[in-house]
Parts: sequence; structure tokens; C-alpha cells
Amino acid sequence: MKTSDFYYDLPEELIAQTPLQQRDCSRLMVLDRKTGAVTHRHFYDIIEYLKPGDCLVMNDSRVLPARLLGHRPTGGAVELLLLRDLGNKQWECLAKPGRKCLVGQQIIFGDGELTATVTDVREDGNRVVQFDYEGIFLEVLERLGKMPLPPYIKAELQDQERYQTVYSKEVGSAAAPTAGLHFTNALLESIRQKGVKTAFVTLHVGLGTFRPVKAEEISQHHMHSELCMISQETANILNETRKNGGRIICVGTTSCRTLESLVLDNGFFEAGSKWTDIFIYPGYRFRAMNGLITNFHLPESTLVMLVSAFAGRENVLNAYKEAVTEQYRFFSFGDAMTIL
Repeated sequence: MKTSDFYYDLPEELIAQTPLQQRDCSRLMVLDRKTGAVTHRHFYDIIEYLKPGDCLVMNDSRVLPARLLGHRPTGGAVELLLLRDLGNKQWECLAKPGRKCLVGQQIIFGDGELTATVTDVREDGNRVVQFDYEGIFLEVLERLGKMPLPPYIKAELQDQERYQTVYSKEVGSAAAPTAGLHFTNALLESIRQKGVKTAFVTLHVGLGTFRPVKAEEISQHHMHSELCMISQETANILNETRKNGGRIICVGTTSCRTLESLVLDNGFFEAGSKWTDIFIYPGYRFRAMNGLITNFHLPESTLVMLVSAFAGRENVLNAYKEAVTEQYRFFSFGDAMTIL
């Protein structure tokens, strides 16, 4: 299949720039993956589509305030975006402007509370930097860092917590698992009271998830690796759900990729972690997931390919076309779709 097979036309004004005032008031498109039929609801109606015995699987990764704005000793502005903790105060980063961030270059943040020295330039252009600071790095980041919003969001985020899910816990992502942004604590409590289980996995979202597919044939595209984990508690909940005939419904493509990366050959789970570069596109046979709650994704992206693998490319592109006609809000702060 070609990358162009996953193109759709999206007017720029439908790209959501800010979150809604109330998380669960976003619109919800319900797509029947067998028939392709769509229903238009609101996200708080999601409870009507969940059954006692089902299990909602959510990614509890928390976004690092990973965007650091600093300057060189000579005064030139530099921006770092943290991608991966390499240990010993070293991080792999994106750097702008790259031509000024050569090995040995020092970068100063705040009033010198945090400094970085470039120690390596990787083949893909990423930089490795050695940080120097006093105290706890996460606390320094909370003071100096900004949320790394996607490039299609131009508006400044007023409340940093709106780019975190209400259940975020494990710090380590470079971008939010955005399907979960629609949930409130009250909605989750109502879902649990209905008899639906909730379980948490962790996948630290890297920027590779959002990098464009440049290969003409999608099979030639290679995903960047991301760390994903399933705890013993979650494995037990998933196995009980499977044994009792309940559906496993993933909140977001990251939860889906975690389960599909760690599911055993018999369809059950055990605690574990791995670096996954799983690339799911049409033709993939799902072994873990029975339903998906997701946002509307970029044209020709690996995410729209994953959704198409689950619901069928024609069904998905028809649903997206209707979402454009109905003026849905797209991407990270946009509306939601559930596929059952």
C-alpha cells in the first residue's frame, strides 16, 4: 500500500488550537467497524457504549515539560526538546538551530540554574547533551521547561495540565497520549460503577510517532522505538477480562501498540517491558484489542494507518470525510472517535 492511500483533505481551520473548557464535552464519533456506520455523540456518552465486564486500557505516561528555551554564552537563542534520558545526566535532544549546536557548545537556561554541553551529534541530527544542575532534575524542569506542543498548535497553552491526562503518573513522554485527554475523574468513576474495569499501561511517547511517513510504500517506513510496560496488576486484569469474555478497549494508539507489542501468542498477558517499534497498518492481525478510543489523526500518518488496520481504510476515510463535513475538531485538542 502507498502512503498516499491514507491522504484526506483537511481544512486548516479544523485543527483545534486550544482544549475545550470541559474535557468530556468534546464531540464523539462512533464508528461501527463492521458496517462503517457512524453516529454523532458527545464524549460523556461513551459510557453507553461500554458494557459490564469490558476493560478500558489507558496509558498513564506523563508529559515532561521537555521544551527548554536557553541561550549560548554569546547570547544566541537555543531551544532543546528532550527526547530520551540516557542516564548520568545525559539526554538525547532535538536542538534548534542545529548548526549552532556543535560538540562542545554550552547552553544556559534560566539564570544558569541549568546548563547543557553538547557531547555528540547523531546521524539523524539529534544531539546528546550533558546537563549540569543542583538538586532533582524533574523539579528543575518543572520550573524552566514548557510543554512540547505539536507544531500544528500555534496558540500558547494557558493551563499546562490540559496537556496531561487526569490519570497521568509515569513521567517520560515527549507528547501526550491525547485520546485520554477527554476523560474526567467523574466520568471514569461512573464507568467503573457500571462494572467496566480500568487498567493502566505505560508507553513513553517519542516524537517518532508523529514523524511523517516519507516512504512511498508504507512497508518501507521504520518506526522509532518507544519504551512500553505492563505491570502484573494490569496483566491480571486483562487476563481476567479475556477469560470472562469481556472486550479490551484501548484508549489511544499508544495503549494499543503497548498491548499488541506485549501480548503472548495465546492472547493472554504477563508483566513485562520492551522497546517497541511495532508499525500497525492494514493487513495486521490484532491479537489484544477489541475496541479503540482515539482522536482524529494527521493525513498519511502512521496513526491513521493503525486506525485503518482496525476499522478498514475505506470506513476510516469515509468517517474522516464526514467529520470534516460536520466540522469536527482535529488532532491533539480535537474531538474523539470510538471504534467498536
